[in-house]
Amino acid sequence: MKIGILGSRGIPNQYGGFEQFAEYLSRGLIKWGAEVWVYNSSSHPFQGKTWEGVNIIHCNDPEDRIGAIGQFIYDLNCIRDSRKREFDVLLQLGYTSNSIWCRLLPKKSIVITNMDGLEWKRSKYSRPVRRFLEYAEKLAILSSDYLVADSLAIKSYLKQKYSVDSEFIPYGAEVFNSPDPVTLPKFGVEPHNYFLLIARMQPDNHIEEIIHGVVLSEPTSPLLIVGNVNNDFGRYLQKKYKSDKIKFCGAIFDDTVLNQLRYYSKIYFHGHSAGGTNPSLLEAMATSALICAHNNQFNRSVLESDAVYFKTSEDVSDIISSGYGKPGGGKRITSNLEKIKMHYSWNNIIQAYYDLFSEIIANG
Repeated sequence: MKIGILGSRGIPNQYGGFEQFAEYLSRGLIKWGAEVWVYNSSSHPFQGKTWEGVNIIHCNDPEDRIGAIGQFIYDLNCIRDSRKREFDVLLQLGYTSNSIWCRLLPKKSIVITNMDGLEWKRSKYSRPVRRFLEYAEKLAILSSDYLVADSLAIKSYLKQKYSVDSEFIPYGAEVFNSPDPVTLPKFGVEPHNYFLLIARMQPDNHIEEIIHGVVLSEPTSPLLIVGNVNNDFGRYLQKKYKSDKIKFCGAIFDDTVLNQLRYYSKIYFHGHSAGGTNPSLLEAMATSALICAHNNQFNRSVLESDAVYFKTSEDVSDIISSGYGKPGGGKRITSNLEKIKMHYSWNNIIQAYYDLFSEIIANG
């Protein structure tokens, strides 16, 4: 079984959700005996030809030189390269900047697209961009042989809007069992005496609502914010909320550090509102974090009653002021850990993809 994976910036993960997914899935499929190739941006820090048994294809990516339009050129280069590889399966992660090249997809490969979330609904995009993304979504559906939905809400949406079926396979996580507070002094915090937010600096991740809510609560505990602030929104937040109680920690990709931060947090805030099963949410659940999540169908479909929810900064402030925090949150934490074991373990997710690929290839 020869599998190509495109649509991410590459592995090992140095960016976000799709990159982490590509990392875990490709490495897992190798163990099942598949031959896997992952496309990497030419600007990715890792420049090797293989990574833990996974073949790496480096394609020219001018995004760092010309901005967002470079993503389209990078995807074009990946798709053009895929035409000569004779993959049995070509898995596309998302459709945002590759669907316009759909006519160039290799005819002999089975094209499967992970539809990600409802990108065209994201408030960070202008109205013309959102119209384009809705069109791109339609192109992806028309040009794919099979679709994967990473949440039941997305599966239902695709059925209702486009009358198409999709395979529900969520993201994965692994239960964290190695707490050690040795990392915490580097961040100037103590166990269960800080709040935590891990996200990309984008308005529709409701970062400002969370920060403002923490400030309104006049906290005795600081808020650690993990994420790259080198964009306009990140710089705006840093300038507006400069305080010894609001600590911007920058981007961190070391899972060991992130897991410790999640585990020892008093409340883990999850503000994502667009998309399916969010990887960072599963990781928070898997590390025994007590979660306060933005109130939307995607988060509720995963967390159900095992979290508290916010819409506004006032909600965040009220939740903090109520005394909600990890000590005493055992029932919710235990229930979320069981969900990870039963429904979201990486072993189960990788097997689901392997079984899907095998079935599709066998059926020709």
